Amino acid sequence: MTVRPLARRPVTVRPVTVRPVTVRPVTVRPLARRPATRRPVRGSERGAGGVLAVALIGATLTVTLLGVPLLALLAVGQSVQNAADAAALAAADTASGAVAGFPCTAAAEAAALNGASVVTCTLDGLISSVTVARTVAGFALTSSARAGPPA
Repeated sequence: MTVRPLARRPVTVRPVTVRPVTVRPVTVRPLARRPATRRPVRGSERGAGGVLAVALIGATLTVTLLGVPLLALLAVGQSVQNAADAAALAAADTASGAVAGFPCTAAAEAAALNGASVVTCTLDGLISSVTVARTVAGFALTSSARAGPPA
């Protein structure tokens, strides 16, 4: 296979002519001014966005500062319910003879291990009813539970 060189074509170059340009002076007119208007009677609205932003931030902080402790109380309330359940089960186990000891003493120990104290402890045969309480941030949270003998 042979390779042939490309044929060169003649290039013609034409001279560029530059035409003279005349620059005319231009007068710049000032922009039309708006007609004078009355000023608002109550003052301008300047700064209203900043006031709105500060109000929204304040409302958000208020809701947060009030909402977080209330949500924490809900969590503590659930732990008080768990303490009542554990105390009732401990009393029922002791009453049935599965665990040695006195039922209400076992309930008080189980409640203390869960951070609560027994308010009432009653036995109806082998069924125990226990009410426990815990004070958090000035609020007294109480919860009750019933349990029977183990199956």
